[in-house]
Amino acid sequence: MAAATLARQQTEEAFLDAAERLLVSVGHAGMTTRRLAEEAGANHGLVHYYFGSMENLLARVLERFTERLIVRQRELYASDAPFIEKWRAAMRYLETDREYQKVWFELQSLAWNRPELRERVAHVNAEWRAVLTEAFAEPRERYGIELPLDALVSLVITFNEGIMLERLSGVEAGQATLLEWIDDWLTRRDGR
Repeated sequence: MAAATLARQQTEEAFLDAAERLLVSVGHAGMTTRRLAEEAGANHGLVHYYFGSMENLLARVLERFTERLIVRQRELYASDAPFIEKWRAAMRYLETDREYQKVWFELQSLAWNRPELRERVAHVNAEWRAVLTEAFAEPRERYGIELPLDALVSLVITFNEGIMLERLSGVEAGQATLLEWIDDWLTRRDGR
């Protein structure tokens, strides 16, 4: 790899890393090109030169972060562990992945008024749906869940996003009880 190509790649990664940190700490509203460049230790003019716009850079942050988590989720659901253990691990991720959750919701809100960004956020959502569709097909049958698979996946995504949004807002009322109820339900279904 040529030195110039390597330098560009390193600078782009520095911008993406910096944008990820800033989305978590100050949100997209608190991020300027200059602040991002300072955080990345790079020239602010390179943001637009390399990414075209802040929105493109932010969408790339979301896509890159999602790519890492999708690999982890696919490995989790492909394992030989019982489904209930996979479910429990996924629910623990709701607690530990708060940085990703903040990035996800920051980009969702930004996309509400930007159709070009909305398409990229919808693509990320479709990737998650594909993972969950694969993960829940067999357990849906085994547990006798009569909901169509696509509706079950929508329910799980909406459930997860509801928990994430409430937790990011400092609300956790009833969540532990709900998660215990689901765990008990799965345990009873496995024991029949």
